[in-house]
Amino acid sequence: MIAAVFVLAPVLALQALVRALALPKPVRLPVMALVAIPAIYFALRAYVRLIERRGLNELAPQGALKQFALGLALGAVLFTTVAGVLHALGAFKITGGGPALQVLPNLIAMAAVSSFSEEVLVRGIIFRISEEALGSWLALLLSAALFGLGHLGNPHANVWSAAAIAIEAGILLGAAYMVTRSLWLPIGLHAAWNFTEAGVFGAATSGNELPGLLHSTTQGPEWLSGGAFGAEASVVAVVVCLIAGVALIALAVRRGQVIAPLWCRRLTPLHSAA
Repeated sequence: MIAAVFVLAPVLALQALVRALALPKPVRLPVMALVAIPAIYFALRAYVRLIERRGLNELAPQGALKQFALGLALGAVLFTTVAGVLHALGAFKITGGGPALQVLPNLIAMAAVSSFSEEVLVRGIIFRISEEALGSWLALLLSAALFGLGHLGNPHANVWSAAAIAIEAGILLGAAYMVTRSLWLPIGLHAAWNFTEAGVFGAATSGNELPGLLHSTTQGPEWLSGGAFGAEASVVAVVVCLIAGVALIALAVRRGQVIAPLWCRRLTPLHSAA
């Protein structure tokens, strides 16, 4: 898609520049976040103004703080619920404290960059643009599937982990965008899930491991614990997040936020005339 190239090209160039600077490891990720997030924002803003001839409504400041805060709360509650259920089933155990608070800048930067970049690309570009032609339901399935496939390159990933990401996160985050028609809710939700999982519990997040404020381990069958990939590959996370996603979809339907496919919209006047 032109939009994806438009947004990703300057970001990749800036990231390459930051890497070339060979910054000390403790500040590398925070600097990357400070560079990448504004670059993504202004690239997307330039795209919608130059190509689509409109304002950047999906990242408008009106209501942004409220939606972002709600997303943060929801994401933290969802992962804590998953961790609690897994602990009760004997598949998740906190084994002690993690490093000191100096890890926080890296953890916050990780959550910020991953949530902002992925939500802009998958919900702000893929879902939004495909929805204009395919309608909400097909766009939701398409964006969720691509989101899952995008995680196949992660450490310890397999077909099941990709399917789990598609079902639990792809649907949940797409539904969060449908409800508000804004990226702030899914960005907050995505960031809080990642931060709670990696930053608070010190658990593997989509196969990646960063030291958190606590340290935890998983045990038992991989379908239950998620194995080395992390809790996202657990059937518990799939069920919990799917329930939340369906609830958000129901809210979107009630608010009239579902868009019909283009071919149905074209047929509507003919049926009305008949």
